[in-house]
Amino acid sequence: MNFVRKHITVLAGLLVYVLLYAVAAIRYEGFFSLPVFINFLSNNAVLGIVAVGMTFVILSGGIDLSVGAVMSFSSVLIGVLVMDLHWNVYVAIAASVVCGTALGAVMGAIIHATGIKPFIVTLAGMFFVRGLAFLIHLESISISEPSHTAIALASVGPLPVTAVLFLGFVLVGWYVAVLTPFGREVYALGGGEEAALLMGLPVRRTKIAVYAVSGFCASFAGAALTFYLSSGSHLEGVGMELDAIATVVIGGTLLAGGVGSVFGTLIGVLMLGLILTSITTYEGMMSSGMTRVAIGGLLLAFVLLQKVLTRRAGVGRAT
Repeated sequence: MNFVRKHITVLAGLLVYVLLYAVAAIRYEGFFSLPVFINFLSNNAVLGIVAVGMTFVILSGGIDLSVGAVMSFSSVLIGVLVMDLHWNVYVAIAASVVCGTALGAVMGAIIHATGIKPFIVTLAGMFFVRGLAFLIHLESISISEPSHTAIALASVGPLPVTAVLFLGFVLVGWYVAVLTPFGREVYALGGGEEAALLMGLPVRRTKIAVYAVSGFCASFAGAALTFYLSSGSHLEGVGMELDAIATVVIGGTLLAGGVGSVFGTLIGVLMLGLILTSITTYEGMMSSGMTRVAIGGLLLAFVLLQKVLTRRAGVGRAT
């Protein structure tokens, strides 16, 4: 019973996903198959990696609007380093990840030192980083370097490399959130900063680390984007921060912080993938309007559901 109370928001998301998947499997021929499920993972892997980092931010009671810009910047930087400066692919990816992590840490430090709301600081960060991307290269840059192409075409069994990266981030994120002191500090910070201070927790270090993790995930998602598109793009990250927030909330993480799960974020990503595939592929509606309507309605429904469930169950920390 205690397990259900702790995980009630995530379990609610899982139940809704199973029901939606069952309806889609009945309605659409061939929907209930391994290739379709793998497509969910592969096509939404970039968003999923970003969302893992966003999960830690929201769990801590914060928000990060810069993740889409950091992802785009990372993809463009990798393209420039590989194609224009002829860097090794792995070194270029490492450099982009270091930059993204550092940008996140700087925003976290500013948030803690000044007391300015994360919304404002990360909004400024979004414009700053997006501007940097255009400064280093004005247009999208195609990446045709052989070793990069080899990585992009690699797979583990039936799983493309992007899907493998996404699942790897989910597993590592779950481990960090559940089984490490840092994870416990993130949940405590989301439960209340003053209470965390009274407990003697390293609030400053945790807050900076949370935004550094978000920057790390966003910049690595930029690398995954280059494998998916074989290019670095300024435009792919536009609106990504809102999709990531929606995914995390649909997966059962409370916007107030302190309650949620990286596993729930995986469910949220799969749910968005299910909606997109159902509407665009099986219903034949190529316009993004209907998908946005569906996602908006689902997000509102989950926020209301979470409010009801947490009040009735007295939810504590969920892992």
